[in-house]
Amino acid sequence: MTVTRRLRWYGASPLHLLALVCSSAVAAYACVRLFADQPIAVAVWLVGAAVLHDLILLPLYSLADLSARHVLRHRARVMPTPAWINYLRVPAFLSGVLLLVWFPLILRLSRPYAGATGLTDAVYLGRYLAITALLFGGSAVLFAVKLRRIRHAIRDEAEPSPPGHKPRP
Repeated sequence: MTVTRRLRWYGASPLHLLALVCSSAVAAYACVRLFADQPIAVAVWLVGAAVLHDLILLPLYSLADLSARHVLRHRARVMPTPAWINYLRVPAFLSGVLLLVWFPLILRLSRPYAGATGLTDAVYLGRYLAITALLFGGSAVLFAVKLRRIRHAIRDEAEPSPPGHKPRP
């Protein structure tokens, strides 16, 4: 098989394939190391994570996504808009991941880590809320920039061109 046929068969660039093989090798190495030390604990964690995601988290964030689409679907469509839902999904996902990873500290459910970090557990909730606000604020700014670009493009297309002016290809 020639190289071009192999690339066509794979469907992506060779750099993509290299990155995929390297990340798979790193994941396999991590699994081998983890299973060598504590095989039962790792297996329980993997099964628990799969059950937690598939039975609890997936229905919850699917419901949240459907609710957001339902609430905002009756907006008037005067001009085309970008896919706004992704500007809501990304910060919500990142905020959810942060909460999932750090919830014992955010909700003050763990022993204080003052010896290791020099901080009490009182600072984590405020910082989590600040990071979440920054994520949603940054997403709103990016969405506003995208809307402005679309409005300018529509306005530029709607303006009549002066006589003798050649349109852009």
